Amino acid sequence: MVPKVLVPLAQGCEELEAVTIIDLLRRAAIEVVAASLLPGPVTCSRGTVIVADTTLDKVLTDEFDMIVLPGGLPGADNLDADPRIHQLIHSLVKKRKYVAAICAAPKVLANAGVLEGKQATSYPGHLDKMALPTVTYLNRPVVTDGQIITSRGPGTAMDFALTLIETLTDSATRDRVESGLVRT
Repeated sequence: MVPKVLVPLAQGCEELEAVTIIDLLRRAAIEVVAASLLPGPVTCSRGTVIVADTTLDKVLTDEFDMIVLPGGLPGADNLDADPRIHQLIHSLVKKRKYVAAICAAPKVLANAGVLEGKQATSYPGHLDKMALPTVTYLNRPVVTDGQIITSRGPGTAMDFALTLIETLTDSATRDRVESGLVRT
């Protein structure tokens, strides 16, 4: 069965992260649904305009194996302010599915209460500056703790996406996708 991943796109999201996640997961033949929070194009944090596959409302009742939250500001704040995102996070965690976030977006996971007792990372100045006594903040490119996967920022987006691929498929698929990227 092909894994299915939701990537919600909020106004002000970090385009490098959003596009890298969507692109690499699709290279791995993972079904990716890029869903905008609101109808219409999404203007990213650096002015790039992305047209999502659909809107979040149209896929709220779909089944997903993972949700991946791109960061960027004000994108992460817009995700955090949307109760549908918190609802989806809780639903996936309850179903033992994966929840992932990069850059500023791990704060959405923290505010949803799913980072308690977990190890995580984020863009410097986000999670590490929040009052999260039960969260162990790690200064690593990608941190996986059970069904929660977090990453630091635009510079770690490829490593993050490759980790997501390996998590949803296997190391051979990750290696195949990474080889095609000619990173070395």
